[in-house]
Amino acid sequence: MDLTDEQKQKVTEWVSQGLNLSDIQKKLDEEFSVSLTYLDIRFLIDDLNLEIPENEPKPSANDDLQGDGEAKPQEPKTDDSGFADLEPAGREGVAVELDRITKPGAVVSGKVTFSDGKSSNWALDQAGRLMLEGAEQGYKPSQEDLQAFQQELSRQLQQQGF
Repeated sequence: MDLTDEQKQKVTEWVSQGLNLSDIQKKLDEEFSVSLTYLDIRFLIDDLNLEIPENEPKPSANDDLQGDGEAKPQEPKTDDSGFADLEPAGREGVAVELDRITKPGAVVSGKVTFSDGKSSNWALDQAGRLMLEGAEQGYKPSQEDLQAFQQELSRQLQQQGF
């Protein structure tokens, strides 16, 4: 991820304007034809020593509420398959699971189930490349599902200390 000083300055401006990671990702693509993954944008923001304020998600009708109307924090759920599953914070129906035992050659791996019910295995290698595999032949998740997957994966990896 080699950006020019001008591009880095623009990213700094966008962060100061309050743009979120998704908006910055779109602006880099639109204005500079630089296509970066959501995770790359997070790393870029970190490299530039910038902070994007975390917007607290508004509780939806499906959330369990505490007495004061605030959503209860989600606790990891585990099952016999060896996955730790957290409910998605972004797009409803996209669930990301982390493997307890990482696949060979990966830094971290797991499984994702998209909103249409299709599942795929994923892995993040040492170069930061995200790989999806094991989905049915020719399957391509929607752009919204992919973005929700990247956001949820990033959130879960931060919780795990990555």
